[in-house]
Amino acid sequence: MHEYWRQWVIQKAEEYEQQIVALSRAIYLRPELGHEEFFASQLLADFLEAQGFKVMRGAAGLPTAFIARYAGRPGGPVVAFLAEYDALPELGHACGHNLIGAAAAGAGAIVRGALEHLPGAVLVYGTPAEETSGAKVTMVEAGAFQGVDAALMFHPGNINAVEISSLAMEALEFAFLGRAAHAVAGAAQGINALEALLLFFQGVNSLRPYLGDGVRLHGIISEGGTSPNIIPERAAARFYIRARQAGQLELAVRRVKECAQAAAAMVGASVEWRNFEFSYQRMLSNPVLVECFKRSLAFLGISDIAGPREALGSIDMGNVSQVVPSIHPYLCLNPQLVPHSREFAIAAGSREGEEVLLLAVKALALTALELYLQPFLVTRAWEELHRQAGRR
Repeated sequence: MHEYWRQWVIQKAEEYEQQIVALSRAIYLRPELGHEEFFASQLLADFLEAQGFKVMRGAAGLPTAFIARYAGRPGGPVVAFLAEYDALPELGHACGHNLIGAAAAGAGAIVRGALEHLPGAVLVYGTPAEETSGAKVTMVEAGAFQGVDAALMFHPGNINAVEISSLAMEALEFAFLGRAAHAVAGAAQGINALEALLLFFQGVNSLRPYLGDGVRLHGIISEGGTSPNIIPERAAARFYIRARQAGQLELAVRRVKECAQAAAAMVGASVEWRNFEFSYQRMLSNPVLVECFKRSLAFLGISDIAGPREALGSIDMGNVSQVVPSIHPYLCLNPQLVPHSREFAIAAGSREGEEVLLLAVKALALTALELYLQPFLVTRAWEELHRQAGRR
């Protein structure tokens, strides 16, 4: 990238610093749960509107989602920054989403200024409920990312890792249905749904060694009856079934469902299942965008970058990465902390957190500018996505 534009990004980031930090602090001090982020969503949307973006609120039918757009000269790449801003119950911003939301808005504001002189468009997506029902899934299914050439976001963590992958996931609730009866006087007339559920758990545990490396099964009993004196007529469990590859996941889901059917048959119960949360696809970090982001970090003096990392959880950004070249890098907030802890929440609201925020703003904006100035990189990013898709 031309040195002029690098220095331009640094200057603009310094000009916006107080506003960007103020956005993060305001969101941090008013934590809101998924799909309840009315304050955060309005704050970010109002900021972007004041910067000249056209903002569509309630995007994809989600009250706290938005899409802000600014178009420069005709032609050129379309780059999107993704904002998250939901908090965790009791812990507040223990995943640092106040930093993510402010970083996306700040990078968008900086890039908007560049697009007064360059061809292309920039969008900022407000994506609610990452911690729960993953609004990015809804937005992908609604076609909200059509026409986007690159989707960029960052996440605070305990390392600097640019290339990450995540596990694909199905979230299934299994409900076993039996027949209620008095636990003593009418036991022979009852069908114990809880008994079927317990057999199901035994079957799943026996299944684990045969599903291959990378498959993860995690379940809880969500319903187990109402009284010890009544044969439970309904019992339910919720499972996260995760795997590295789509084919692995399909096999694991099929085998778990077979366990459920066998357990129900053993006691004469029936079983049904449903998705209680969205299905998440694997995160595909685009190699071209990964290298762009690494160059941005190098320019900013960050050399301590870990190699590829597999997140053992699942993220809704994975669904975006299947349809648009994407990255979801981690920037180190504190190497001693883990997300979803009270200590991480404190750090997300500290000066330490704000330093990571400002680093992210600069790195995201620099990465986007490289794509506008060298649009052949976008072509290569799409070629890489098609290659990755062919290997799934």
